[in-house]
Amino acid sequence: MTIVTDRRALIGGAMAVGAASFAPVAAGAPAAPALPAWFGDLERRTFDFFWNTANPRNGLVPDRWPTPAFSSIAAVGFGLTAYPIGVERGWITRTQARARTLATLRTFDTLPQGDARSGTAGHKGFFYHFLDMETGLRFRETELSSVDTTLLFLGILFAGAWFDGADADEAAIRRLAQRIVDRADWRWFTNDRGTVSMGWHPERGFIERAWDGYNEGMMVYIVGLGSGARPLADGAWDAWSSTYSAFWRGKGATRHLAFAPLFGHQYSQMWIDFRGIRDATMRRERLDYFENSRRATYANRAYCIANPMRWDGYGRDIWGLTACDGPADVTLPFKGRQATFFGYSARGPLGQPDERDDGTLAPTAALGSLAFAPDIVVPAANAMRRWPGLYGRYGFLDSFNPSFRYDVPKVSTGTVSKTSGWVAKDYLGIDQGAILGAIANTRNEGVWRVMRRSPVIRRGLERAGFTGGWLAR
Repeated sequence: MTIVTDRRALIGGAMAVGAASFAPVAAGAPAAPALPAWFGDLERRTFDFFWNTANPRNGLVPDRWPTPAFSSIAAVGFGLTAYPIGVERGWITRTQARARTLATLRTFDTLPQGDARSGTAGHKGFFYHFLDMETGLRFRETELSSVDTTLLFLGILFAGAWFDGADADEAAIRRLAQRIVDRADWRWFTNDRGTVSMGWHPERGFIERAWDGYNEGMMVYIVGLGSGARPLADGAWDAWSSTYSAFWRGKGATRHLAFAPLFGHQYSQMWIDFRGIRDATMRRERLDYFENSRRATYANRAYCIANPMRWDGYGRDIWGLTACDGPADVTLPFKGRQATFFGYSARGPLGQPDERDDGTLAPTAALGSLAFAPDIVVPAANAMRRWPGLYGRYGFLDSFNPSFRYDVPKVSTGTVSKTSGWVAKDYLGIDQGAILGAIANTRNEGVWRVMRRSPVIRRGLERAGFTGGWLAR
C-alpha cells in the first residue's frame, strides 16, 4: 500500500477525530499565562541566534546555522524585531541594539537596486529572497520576493516604532525605516492583475502564482495598502479575500480558514494585533483572525493526535506541522507500506490547503502559536524539550522525525537514532523569530503594543476595511 492510498482511506477519519478533539474556547486573547521558568532560557538562547550569527558590519542574518548559508531577508526582519526584545529582557543594552539596527538599515538603504541579473540586491524597492552575507547582493538566481520583503519591512517598521528617542541615531533609524519601506512600488508587483505576485526574476519576469486564498500573504496586503508612497490600489484586500471560499474547514466552534502549515497563521500575527478587529469577512463570520489562528492551532494538534498516517511519536504533546527541514527526499518501507519522506518542505494536516505529512514535526509550529493557545503549546514545549538532541545552543533545532530511523547514506541533514529517529542539525532564522516573537506577545504584548503605533499598519488595516478593537481607540 502506498502513502497516497493511505491518504485517501484515512483522511475522513482524521478529520472526524480532529473535530471531536477540538476544545472550543471563547473568542479573544487568553489571559497572559505564567510561563515555565525555563522559557527564560529558551528566549535567551533563541535571541542569541540573531545576536551571534548576524554579520555585525551589515546586519545581515543567515538563513540557517551552523550550515554555512546566505542571508534570508525574512530572517533580517525577525532579527530587527529581536534586538529591542533583547533590550527589554536585559540581554543587551539599548546602545548595542541601536548600533546593530542602524547598521542594518543603512545596508538596506544603500544596497543597489535595478533590473540587472547580477550586481543588485533588489528592484523597485523590493529585495531578493536571499542575499550574500558579505556583499548583500543577490544570491544566485533567487527571486525578488514580495512576502519575504514584507517580513523584512515588518521588522523595519517595528524598529522605527520602538526606537522613539531623541538621540540622533534613533532619529536616523526612524528616517531610514520610512524611506526604505516607502520606496517599494506595490502596484508594479501586481503585474496589472489586482493581486500581488509571489515573485519576480530578471531572467523571466513575474511568477505566475499570486498571493490569494488564505495564508501568510495577508501581511503582504496590509503592508502594501499601508505604504505611504506607492501603495496597492483600493480593492486589493477584496481581491485577496475573495478567494477564501475554498479554504474554510470545520463546523460551528471548529470552523476556520484553513492553511495546513502553521506558519501561515503565525507570521502576520506576530507583528499585527488582529484581536478584536474585523474585516468584512470576519464581521460576517463573527470571528477575528486571532480566533481563526487559535482554531487552526487546535486543528493542527487534533490531526496529530488522530495520526492517520500512523507515524511514530505523534500525540497530545508531540505535535506541530509547518514548513521545515526533513530527513531526505526518499521513499522507504514503513509499517507495511512505502512511505515518502521529504527534505525542506511545507507540512500540514492532510485535507487542508498545502497538505503534506511525512512524520516530520517542528517545534516552531507549536511555539509560534503560543499567544493563541498557551494551554496546549506549553505542554508541547515541555515535551519537546525532553526529546533527545532537540534542544541545544540556540534553543530548539528546526525539526525532528521520530519515524525516520533508517541507516541510509543520503541523510546529511541531521542525526539519526534507532530509538528516537531523525533530528535536524540546523537552526533556522525564521523559526527562531517566530518563537521569540510569540513568547514576547504572550508575556506582555511585546511586539503588538509597538506595532499598534505604526501608521503603515493602521493605514493598511483601515484601507482593508478593518474596524473595531484597538483601531477604534
